[in-house]
Amino acid sequence: MQSFTGSGVYALYYSGDFQPYLEIAKTNKLNAGSRAVYVGKAVPRGWRQGRTVADEEGEELHSRLREHAKSIKHTPSLKLGDFTCRFMVMEGAQSDLIGTVEAALIRRYMPLWNSVVDGFGNHDPGKGRYEQARSEWDVLHKGRPWAERLRGVSPETKDILEKILSYSKAKRFSE
Repeated sequence: MQSFTGSGVYALYYSGDFQPYLEIAKTNKLNAGSRAVYVGKAVPRGWRQGRTVADEEGEELHSRLREHAKSIKHTPSLKLGDFTCRFMVMEGAQSDLIGTVEAALIRRYMPLWNSVVDGFGNHDPGKGRYEQARSEWDVLHKGRPWAERLRGVSPETKDILEKILSYSKAKRFSE
């Protein structure tokens, strides 16, 4: 992916053959980009502390998408080529709305990785914090090196798959 500047909101779409996600993939193959699997945000540097620098152009959005690509590449159950992305760069005063827009999109579309399978957007918790459990995403999609070091009691794969099945049935009837 070519580098670009800016912060903003994005959605990832899946159209591959991972069996638990076939309903989502089928929808996206019929109507490209119609059912996001994940919605996220990339905020300007200093945003969380209220210290953003309006005239600095960072690559927060590009960097966040690269992080996600790396997570997908680490797992043998998914292929990066099966994903597409839409994003909106929000600059200046618009950047104040990034969190609100992300939350509204998640509430409206309830993407699988935001509402059912937790953990895709997680970062390495860091040294001394590996007593935590693996996220549902990391149980289902093994391979992120830092997640392999987590030693807590993780959710069961069968329970995650049941949640996905229920989600898929509910989404099928709500469209």
